[in-house]
Amino acid sequence: MARYALVLHGGAGAKRKHDYSRETPHMKGLVEAARDRLAKGASAVDVAVEVVRELEDSGLYVAGRGASPNELGQYELDASIMTGPEKHAGGVAALQGFRNPVEVARLVMDKTPHVLLAGEGAALFAGQNGCARIEDPEAWFTKAGGHEDNHPPGKLAHGTVGCVVLDADGHMAAATSTAGVFGKLPGRVGDTPIIASGTWADAHVAVSGTGTGEYFMLTAATAQVSWRVQAGQALQDAVQAVLDEIGSLGGDGGLIAVDRRGNISARYNSEGMKRAVLTGDGEIRSEVFEPGA
Repeated sequence: MARYALVLHGGAGAKRKHDYSRETPHMKGLVEAARDRLAKGASAVDVAVEVVRELEDSGLYVAGRGASPNELGQYELDASIMTGPEKHAGGVAALQGFRNPVEVARLVMDKTPHVLLAGEGAALFAGQNGCARIEDPEAWFTKAGGHEDNHPPGKLAHGTVGCVVLDADGHMAAATSTAGVFGKLPGRVGDTPIIASGTWADAHVAVSGTGTGEYFMLTAATAQVSWRVQAGQALQDAVQAVLDEIGSLGGDGGLIAVDRRGNISARYNSEGMKRAVLTGDGEIRSEVFEPGA
C-alpha cells in the first residue's frame, strides 16, 4: 500500500501554440516540496491547501494572481476544499478583494457550520478572519495565466488549479481554485466551489476538476468518480467514464484523482492539461501534453 501520493493540475485547455517552459518546472518544484512535507508527516489537507496557494500566488495559471476578469473587469474568485474520510468541506464563490480563495475556503470548512459562502458574505468573512487582501488589483493580477487570447462572448474558455493528496496516514484531500471562464457574466459561478462538481474527497478517492464548469455541474463530475469506484470500477476507468459523459454533452476539461491505495489519475479530453504527479513509488512527472504526441 502506498505511503502517500499526489496529483496537481494547472488547468486543462492548454494549447500547443503556447510556451509552458515556466509552468512545467514550477509544477515539478511544487510536487517535490509537497513530497518532502508528506515524508515528514504533513496532513493531506495541509499539503493540498499549500500547493493550491502556491499555484494561486504564482500568476502562471488562471487562478489567484493569474486570474481572468469578468466582462466588467472585476475579479471574482472561487475555491473549495474537502477532506476524506470525514467529508468535511468548505468553499467560496465570487470572492473579491482577497489573494488566496483556497485559504478562505479552508476557514469556511474549519470555522463555520456552512459549506459555501458567496459574494459580499464571503468577503466579509475573509476580512473578519484576517485573510490577505488585494490592495491594488491592477498591480496584483498578472494577466499571465494564459488569457491573453481573445475569447469571444459565449465561448467558455477556462482555467483552474487543483491538488489531490493521499497522506501517510491514509487520509485524502482535494482543493480547487479558479477565476472561472474568460469574460464571464458578473456573478457566474461554475463547478470549482461546488462540492461534488469541482471537488470531492471521501474514504475512497479525492478528485479535482478543471474545464467547462457547467458540464461538471451537470454530471456531478468529481463525486461521480467516487460512486463509480465504490461500484467496482478502477480509478482510471471511473475518471475516463466521467470525462466521456462530459464530452458527450459538449464539455471539455480534465480530472485528477487519487484513491486510498495510492493509485493516481490525470486524464483530460482537451488538447492538453498542465499537471504534475507524485506516484506511490516516489516517481515525479510534470507534463502538459501527452509524452511523444
